[in-house]
Amino acid sequence: MSEAALACDGPAAALHALVRELYPICRSLTGDGVRRTLAALRRLAPLEVHEVPSGTPVFDWTVPDEWNLRDAWIRDSAGRRVVDARRSNLHVVSYSEPVRRRVPREELLRHVHALPEHPDWIPYRTSYYARSWGFCATQRQKDALVEPEYEVCIDATLAPGSLSYGELFLPGSSPEEILVTTHVCHPSLCNDNLSGLAVTALLAGELAGRPRRRGLRFLWIPGTIGSLTWLARNPEAVARVRGGLTLNCVGDSAPFTWKRSFRGDAEVDRAAAQALRRLGLPHASVEFSPWGYDERQFESPGFRLGVGSLMRSRHGTFPEYHTSADDLDFVSGEHMAESLAAVREILRLLDANATHRSLSPHGEPQLGRRGLYRALGGDGDPEAVQLAMLWLLSLADGSCDLLRVAERSGLDFDAVARAAALLLSHGLLEELPAARGGLR
Repeated sequence: MSEAALACDGPAAALHALVRELYPICRSLTGDGVRRTLAALRRLAPLEVHEVPSGTPVFDWTVPDEWNLRDAWIRDSAGRRVVDARRSNLHVVSYSEPVRRRVPREELLRHVHALPEHPDWIPYRTSYYARSWGFCATQRQKDALVEPEYEVCIDATLAPGSLSYGELFLPGSSPEEILVTTHVCHPSLCNDNLSGLAVTALLAGELAGRPRRRGLRFLWIPGTIGSLTWLARNPEAVARVRGGLTLNCVGDSAPFTWKRSFRGDAEVDRAAAQALRRLGLPHASVEFSPWGYDERQFESPGFRLGVGSLMRSRHGTFPEYHTSADDLDFVSGEHMAESLAAVREILRLLDANATHRSLSPHGEPQLGRRGLYRALGGDGDPEAVQLAMLWLLSLADGSCDLLRVAERSGLDFDAVARAAALLLSHGLLEELPAARGGLR
């Protein structure tokens, strides 16, 4: 997809075009499919690709061997491919060992996965850390395997190589960082998670040339092992993280779901609630659970980085999840564009947020003699900014950030932020550093 197409067609068309381009690529935890995908994303965002050798220890895990699939099929006695990976890369269990031999029907059926409740859908299955082989087929295909013997072939390599992930750091004026991550390991599945790849790539490219207070670190990583690898390799960057979000399943028509951080009230949790409310987007919030995507690793006991997760349909809760029905028709550019707007607003609020302490805490300082009321002309709502100054001075004991002030007062966040800027410029407030884990 060209930059001209992006400029002419707008984000909705550009997002769906990118998903359509990436859809045929066979991705897994490792391999050339991930590299091809990162190369495509790199046209939109100037990400760096890292290669971590197989066998590298990352905490309690080890970077696995690299897997690449060339071809796979099940052939009947007439030599016809009755299951063919050229038609869908979901037909092969990801990380299957190479195999080519004739197999009795009874043995073959033990290696073929299907969905009886959805007889025309192909399931998505993996065997990352247990050596085996297998196929996925529609139930109709599986039921048609009636011959006594079939020839099977999985033409793949599973050998030492490397794990690939993409990273883009956009520095800010402060050392604090916000994480935005999405998983890159799924094959031809659009909502989970080509939608996340597309939204993050377009957003990262959009924000790359803009000034910011907090650094932004975008990661395109294979699930679990990718986040563990990044965390193990980057302790200095980890120490600067003040929160963030993972992005998955953001292309379908369901209302938004925000999965809270482990503590449930981190800065990003409050920014997400404020952003979705400000944009008028229907949404629900759910508590943290250790089932999901890489927020589990960022919120593990040794880190607790204050990372939540933005979704539309929740993973594992919609029928199309991890099946061939999660296709190009299941997602839309309009819904992905809406998701992009939501993430953009969350990041804007996180960048503008800050915690202050009053430098005149003994009673209310006299605002009139400092000309602060006269400073309220121009854009925005002067009355709201005036009231926001009073709320800020009342709450400026070092425990409330701007998001909390907006929540407590019922005022618009931007009015509160403008009031804080005025009070700072007149020496009535000082800004405090943010705590690790996104707590204020």
